[in-house]
Amino acid sequence: MRLFAAVWPPPEAVGELARAVAALKELPGAEALRWTQPESWHFTLSFYGEVDERTRADLTVRLGRAAHRARGPVPMRLAGGGHFGDRALWAGLRQERSDREALRKLAAATTAAGRRAGLAPAEHPSFHPHLTLARARGRGRGASGVDLRPYADALGPFQGSGWSAGELLLVHSVPPRSAVPGEQPRYEPVERWPLGP
Repeated sequence: MRLFAAVWPPPEAVGELARAVAALKELPGAEALRWTQPESWHFTLSFYGEVDERTRADLTVRLGRAAHRARGPVPMRLAGGGHFGDRALWAGLRQERSDREALRKLAAATTAAGRRAGLAPAEHPSFHPHLTLARARGRGRGASGVDLRPYADALGPFQGSGWSAGELLLVHSVPPRSAVPGEQPRYEPVERWPLGP
């Protein structure tokens, strides 16, 4: 099964962001993007890819330790947005420096847990917490032909209410099965741990 470690925003925070995203969907060209569903919005800490049952058991133990060693719930606030080139539009976070560092350490701990369980994480730049809102349709980079800058600019002033990420989740990414164009994967938590001792 395809697994990743994540933190999930609460329904109130998702609702605030969903209202802001509804306005983005009215912008010209929005129909050319694949918009993610609010119930799937999350912050990926580490992506593990395909994991067999034996490795999953080891990973589960290690992630439980990582969650226990965390300083406790991490204050977060959905705010602003940006884009990765012409491929993906995302919402960001506004946090105090100490809270950003706590989230970065949690991400590093989940990556280390995966590495120790024998799961080499994909190469990627430093941790950049983001919540993916939309992706370009079609194959290849920027296949939709939509410039994501106006969407990121429109999302710039958004600032949601504060909340705390109080648990670490191990999530199963269930791929689409219907072959219906635009169908997206489902995300099912398989394990969860409170953050902190």
